[in-house]
Amino acid sequence: MRVDLSGQVAVVTGVLGRLGGIWADALLGSGAVVVGLDRTTTIPPEFGELLARHPSDRFHLVEADVTETASLRRALETCLVKAGSPTILVNNAGIDQPPAATGGSWHFGDIPADVSEAVLNVNALGVLRVCQVFGPEMVRKGTGSVINIGSLYGSMAPDPRLYEHLPQDPPFLKPPSYGMSKAGAAALTRYLAALWGPQGVRVNTLSPGGVLGGQDPLFRGKFSDRVPLRRMAEATDLTGPLLFLASDMSSYVTGTELLVDGGYVCW
Repeated sequence: MRVDLSGQVAVVTGVLGRLGGIWADALLGSGAVVVGLDRTTTIPPEFGELLARHPSDRFHLVEADVTETASLRRALETCLVKAGSPTILVNNAGIDQPPAATGGSWHFGDIPADVSEAVLNVNALGVLRVCQVFGPEMVRKGTGSVINIGSLYGSMAPDPRLYEHLPQDPPFLKPPSYGMSKAGAAALTRYLAALWGPQGVRVNTLSPGGVLGGQDPLFRGKFSDRVPLRRMAEATDLTGPLLFLASDMSSYVTGTELLVDGGYVCW
């Protein structure tokens, strides 16, 4: 069944990031107007190819930084002028640190404070700031769906054995602030669902498991062995859950976390 989001205005933060294109493509394909927020307005080639599949007047790219409330307020004003009041908000902007992303790793006790603070500032406080700026407009209109993008690692710990084959010294360690930030976003989901429910605004978390994205073959094999469906997620696995939460199909769903993990947490 095709989801029809015609007449809806969807705001997607971190739209030019790894998952941002997946959400934007799905929303545009369902008829929504998408206002994408990012720190740059330079569209990379692969995102340009995505946009070419949709009417050019239904996507607006707005420069904004989730760590700066003033820039988010300017982005809201731009959204109101160019597209209208937001009815869907996808809090996608985030910092992840896959193996070798910075060329190094640390022992737990040596993780620099600025690394942890940067992740928490974007992934947790950034979601809070965006909700503080865009949420009240939804409340004022009496309708809306907020979708906070979480993670499998917000509800369970990374398995160090997935990374022990990597030639890094010290061995790669997923920063603990990542899981902390995603768990915090899920907690904010529950808080806002209770606060805004009486005004007709729903708030949920969508938490993907491992998503294919250039990982080395050994990691992919190890991770897939931990998943009952025996594979990592592809982009098409994420779009259905997003559109479910964005649309009236989930009109009685709020305050919950939807794990899209292939069954990873069931054993």
